[in-house]
Amino acid sequence: MAEYLPAAQYLPHRPPMVLVEEVLLIAEDRAHCRVRVGRETVLAPFLNADGQLPAWFGMEILAQTIGVWSGWHVRRLDNADPRPGMLLGGRDYRCKAAAFPAGAVLDAQVRLLMMDDKIGSFEGVIFIDGEWYAGGRLNIYQPGRHELQQLLQQGKS
Repeated sequence: MAEYLPAAQYLPHRPPMVLVEEVLLIAEDRAHCRVRVGRETVLAPFLNADGQLPAWFGMEILAQTIGVWSGWHVRRLDNADPRPGMLLGGRDYRCKAAAFPAGAVLDAQVRLLMMDDKIGSFEGVIFIDGEWYAGGRLNIYQPGRHELQQLLQQGKS
């Protein structure tokens, strides 16, 4: 079994915006990360009064699982730091309930469907106790380094 760094090491995010903790698998066309819904976990700032995580956070958890996949590949191939990516949108994202239950372990799994130089499409699913809980298709965009510099400079003006 492969050894992986904590998920934050493959993401350009910094706490509290890192929403996945453990990396279980990264392959050529897929990734599997895990996080627990709890007051003592990275999800704590985002929980409702009942300790549940609103369902729409599932999209970002899946997007960050894609980010972990991308960051791992960038480190392996280019020995470079992870680059920011952008979630362009989701298609058919559904969740079994309005929130992920307190104490639940979320197994986020993504599978690459298509990727060109900058745009990719992934199928993502979140399982709880081995059962489907949420999922959909996510489309991502990863700007090149020069393009990213331009975007960041525009944001400062």
